[in-house]
Amino acid sequence: MILWKWLLHLVFPPRCVLCNKVLDKELDLCRDCRIHAPECPISEIKRKFLDSWLALWYYEDKVPGSLMLYKFRGRRSKAQGYGRLLAMKIQEQHPEGVDVLTWIPVSRRRKLTRGYDQVQLLARVVGEQLQMKPVRLLKKVRHNPPQSGIVSPAARRANVLGVYQVTDPEKVVGKSILLLDDIITTGSTASEAARVLMTADAKQVHFAAVASARREK
Repeated sequence: MILWKWLLHLVFPPRCVLCNKVLDKELDLCRDCRIHAPECPISEIKRKFLDSWLALWYYEDKVPGSLMLYKFRGRRSKAQGYGRLLAMKIQEQHPEGVDVLTWIPVSRRRKLTRGYDQVQLLARVVGEQLQMKPVRLLKKVRHNPPQSGIVSPAARRANVLGVYQVTDPEKVVGKSILLLDDIITTGSTASEAARVLMTADAKQVHFAAVASARREK
């Protein structure tokens, strides 16, 4: 290890992406979190306009706290761990690959307030692992209230209706698209983004997220 990397490792040692424990020889997750994190299995629950979907974990236990630090407290480095782990799960479910990797963007106002688009950061790491360059296919044309503050599924669907537009239709037509987000709850946001892509003649839209709310069939 060259000197600057050694110093960086000494000052900023690698930590578990979920519990923040300093890691020794592990990568991204400590042994305890690797064993006990609430893993989200491949689900049979159908999401509208999505050909498939997956998530790393259920949104419970240590996962919400970790994601809140990532989204709202500037812990951008967590994108590395999330992205590496998510890419492995994507490769397991889609060994044949997809044509285009993209993400659900935040609004310009939210990006200015937060300082970054957390899902775009995630897409960069996933893209590095999958050897794909993420392509911006969607833009958010309306700053809507956050979905987290809305309980009713119908109200959540209404809140995201018409907020996304395709940026370059030629990059969508006939393509199998992998769409990323950080959290999926009712699926309203993912379904609306997928609907916009399918309306632009995408062949398929698959979805992957760091965490999912636990839902029954």
